[in-house]
Amino acid sequence: MHLPPFPKEENLVAFEAGAAVRFRFAVDASSLAPGRDGVVRYILVATSPTGARNISFEGIRCRTGTFRVYALGRDDGTWSERPGEWRPIVDRRAQPARHALWRDYFCPHRVPIAEAREGVAALRQGGHPHAPRADTPLR
Repeated sequence: MHLPPFPKEENLVAFEAGAAVRFRFAVDASSLAPGRDGVVRYILVATSPTGARNISFEGIRCRTGTFRVYALGRDDGTWSERPGEWRPIVDRRAQPARHALWRDYFCPHRVPIAEAREGVAALRQGGHPHAPRADTPLR
């Protein structure tokens, strides 16, 4: 797996992961890459209320609602690769950012975005126009 360049502040696009969530979340727009394999890959930046940051390079399999962490960001601006497995995206409370990216931004109705600009537009608009309503269960 080829790791993307470390995120730059000017490429971060913030998104909403739920009103009760205290962390702020952003995706590095330059890293967003929907693949032919049905996986949408991206860099996620999670910032705590105290300003601490967690940076990860991840992928979401839209059809199965699973995710994988490929690498974690280090303080020196480099990556630490992770041999992670595909794991289920449980629910909005347990994994608010991944759940929101899967359901509301990158995988409306379990269908992956076709190109990066579609995902960036969804982030900037507060959700994908074809995302299911909050009260609609996914099948």
